[in-house]
Amino acid sequence: MTRSAKDKETILVVEDDKALRDGLAMNLELQGFNVITAADGDDGMKQAFNDDVDLILLDIMLPGWSGLDILSELRDKNCDVPVLILSARDRTKEKIEGLEIGADDYVTKPFELPELLARVEAMLRRRRANLKAEKTLSFGDVVIEPGMRRVVVRGRQTELSAREFDLLLLLARSPGRPFTRETILDRVWGWDFEGTARTVDNFIMALRQKIEVNPSHPKYLKTVRRVGYKLDC
Repeated sequence: MTRSAKDKETILVVEDDKALRDGLAMNLELQGFNVITAADGDDGMKQAFNDDVDLILLDIMLPGWSGLDILSELRDKNCDVPVLILSARDRTKEKIEGLEIGADDYVTKPFELPELLARVEAMLRRRRANLKAEKTLSFGDVVIEPGMRRVVVRGRQTELSAREFDLLLLLARSPGRPFTRETILDRVWGWDFEGTARTVDNFIMALRQKIEVNPSHPKYLKTVRRVGYKLDC
């Protein structure tokens, strides 16, 4: 398997066993993936929300936050990154619990490396297909292509930063729904981001400059008094 640097997908390995963590990282890198690692639940939680991760290999028994805690927090925040649980626990009840919380797959330790790599590739194939198939969103003269991370405004492609794109996509996926600044910070910047509500205000102002005909009197990116922002179609 070969991937160009541009096409490389990023896998987060959250595992407290150093030998296993390093071994997984090495083998995944040999397969052409970018790999980041976390040795405990606290770092794993931070990495899961703050890095551009395409898939997470997640141990259950971790110092700090448990794997199931991290998974639950991800799903509560509507983060749909694929998660493959790695666990020494092989009881059916615990597998069901992980899958019900939102895991996409579950592998019991010890495992065969070729099987794990095959499962990883299968999960990423599904993710690629889902991203490609995600419907184009549009409002007024603005078109958003989520899979391509592209925005076209009045017939011309508009350059947005990664955060600007994620913020616009969050609002566009739920038109008419008001989002608080705190929710936006959690969903776009990550649960432990230390910025303030002013961060969101500044990004909304920047988006209005790029999308609205009259940024001073926005037609789409509306302020909801004492709440936050919403997208009007």
